[in-house]
Amino acid sequence: MTKKKVHKPGSATIAMNKRARHEYFIEDEIEAGLSLQGWEVKAMRAGKANIMDSYVVFRNGEAYLFGATITPLNVASSHIVCDPTRSRKLLLKKRELDSLFGLSNRDGYTIVALSMYWKNAWAKVKIGVAKGKQLHDKRTDIKDREWQVSKNRIMKHANR
Repeated sequence: MTKKKVHKPGSATIAMNKRARHEYFIEDEIEAGLSLQGWEVKAMRAGKANIMDSYVVFRNGEAYLFGATITPLNVASSHIVCDPTRSRKLLLKKRELDSLFGLSNRDGYTIVALSMYWKNAWAKVKIGVAKGKQLHDKRTDIKDREWQVSKNRIMKHANR
């Protein structure tokens, strides 16, 4: 008797950047792999990752995730120097790199990390091409979100 492993949706998520959707209009999303060291993988499995202030920079024709923090575990090896805020190389195809580089060079656009998750055994990061929101745009989003909550509450009580 072999048991099938039940996969819970959302359990593969390592870290989310909720503030990115509040601060920016996300126009395009791309999934990218991450080049990691062993201690980083162990720390991410323990949930010690933070991508709140992370964004993508381009150097020598390659993309790097900058500003992501992966806190090392206390049991990390003593012969490895753990740098929690090092820039990590993003694994993208050449076509995706060229398109992201072109999009990021337009005025007012940046590339931010939206979420970090496991896909099978691989660590992936979802990055988005983003344009900054003005204050009045943020206010409209908050009003829309509050209206959705009130509408759901009204519909719940009306269906009883």
